[in-house]
Amino acid sequence: MTEIKRIFDFPYYMQKTYNLEKAFSTKYNGAWESISTTEYINKANAISRGLLKLGVKPNDKIAVISSTNRTEWNIVDIGVLQTGAQNVPIYPTISANDYQYILNHSESIYCFVSDKSILEKLNQIKAQTPLKAIFTFDDIPNEENWKDVLKLGEDTSYQEELESRMQAVKPNDLATLIYTSGTTGKPKGVMLSHTNLVSNVIDSKKRVPFKQENSKALSFLPVCHVFERMILYLYQYCGTEIYFAESIEKMSDNLKEISPTVMTAVPRLYEKVYDKIVAKGADLKGIKKALFFWALNLGLKYEPYKQNGWWYEWQLKIARKLIFSKWKEGLGGKLELMVSGSAALQPRLTRVFAAAGLPVMEGYGLSETSPVIAVNDMRNKGFRVGTVGKVIDHVTVKIATDGEILVKGPNVMLGYFKDSEKTNEAINNGYFHTGDIGEVSKDGFLKITDRKKEMFKTSGGKYVAPALIENQLKQSRFIEQVMVIGEGEKMPAALIQLSPVFIKEWAERHKINYNSFAEIIKNETLVNRIQEEINGCNSNFGKWEQIKKFELTPDIWSIDAGHLTPTMKMKRKVIKEKYAQLIEQIYRG
Repeated sequence: MTEIKRIFDFPYYMQKTYNLEKAFSTKYNGAWESISTTEYINKANAISRGLLKLGVKPNDKIAVISSTNRTEWNIVDIGVLQTGAQNVPIYPTISANDYQYILNHSESIYCFVSDKSILEKLNQIKAQTPLKAIFTFDDIPNEENWKDVLKLGEDTSYQEELESRMQAVKPNDLATLIYTSGTTGKPKGVMLSHTNLVSNVIDSKKRVPFKQENSKALSFLPVCHVFERMILYLYQYCGTEIYFAESIEKMSDNLKEISPTVMTAVPRLYEKVYDKIVAKGADLKGIKKALFFWALNLGLKYEPYKQNGWWYEWQLKIARKLIFSKWKEGLGGKLELMVSGSAALQPRLTRVFAAAGLPVMEGYGLSETSPVIAVNDMRNKGFRVGTVGKVIDHVTVKIATDGEILVKGPNVMLGYFKDSEKTNEAINNGYFHTGDIGEVSKDGFLKITDRKKEMFKTSGGKYVAPALIENQLKQSRFIEQVMVIGEGEKMPAALIQLSPVFIKEWAERHKINYNSFAEIIKNETLVNRIQEEINGCNSNFGKWEQIKKFELTPDIWSIDAGHLTPTMKMKRKVIKEKYAQLIEQIYRG
């Protein structure tokens, strides 16, 4: 068995153990194109030799920016790492100014980009960066292409140098710089070593209950995010065929074409899948509709390991046969496992998908921890709704006196690039300070209760944990996004973005005119209905935590408009600025 100590050992292990015919598959011009494990390795070696010919030295930085996940990204990743250089993946959706900052801060000398839109953004700032050349994955006239580097690498006289470079890479050497998407301030460059990522893959594998033979994965979360990147290495370690989704819009089609056995997503995507299913159920008539909502309500009461007793399990069996089997078909028919990370998953989604036989294994981690700290696993009673599961092997978690989660282990980053001050703030006595508040149950389940930095005090001196209230409110089908505010104010309040899909369907049912989203949110009947949802939520909290006022925002919160980070986390500072007038109305109106 090939021992895996560096990231680029994974492809060779995959070749020796599984030697897949379809290691990676990407759709080009409407047709799926696959490469085998051997082709993957051969092309990665050609990229490495091409980079050596271009003069790339150990510890040089090579940036990679792609609008979608694709085979080329993975080939370039291994090709870069084998030379002893580092891969700097960059989010495609950030501004040209942020590109400039990251390219300069990382000192990247070459950049691989997916398409024309990114190239145009880069060309605006290229002259103010150390970039020597930009290579594109798409064929763009008069532009240098990644195939030019492959062609340079056809010169096998560099193979000997490549092999000595590979041998010189040590497990604790820096492998990648991952710039945090940053909900505040300038992005920080998280330094991850080969050991950080390799240990995380190997220790996370023990929690992956899917069958390794004939397993297929659909990948679409940005691979520049450490969660999906680690998962792609995990798939290679498990011999899983990887298919790259074309886009979020085409996810549904891709699921049906590929019939994957496993997929990863952020909670926002599972919410969208759920909302789409419920909207279809609402369109049914008579007995079919009654059965659909009976099954749905049954699913919302789900508890694992038959805790609800035989009568519930008997009903669930019928619901799975009549209703939930159709959910499975809609997701390709073979899905055994869905993994969720990056933000808190609503317990109602955990329950209903598990009831439907589509368990979502929620995990927890950060870029700084490569990323997995804990994850749920259905086997051996390792799954509990409302928690992020048990801590993985070789990782230690302790809860500080103020409730902050502290983490120690081989997955903890080397530090922040060129920032010893922030590194020393974050890592103390070997423990990384996550900035999250949590608790560990007697039997080892980790529960996240809030972000330390997001907790605030009202003018009455009472602490409020916004994430707890937000997660409760988001269980309402009416509410798509919500941000609890009130720092230094007399009471907590909420900015709410309603679900446009559900609101439209609700308006039709109640025979209320729906001309536009901006108009419907002023409808008195709707506003009163949202107040009912708020009242229901408030009953779960102390008086000082209850939402006394709210405002509905007239637009949809999105990455492009700046409300959300690329991993769908709220940019609280930006949202406050955008809706300063609404906040003024709440507190001073």
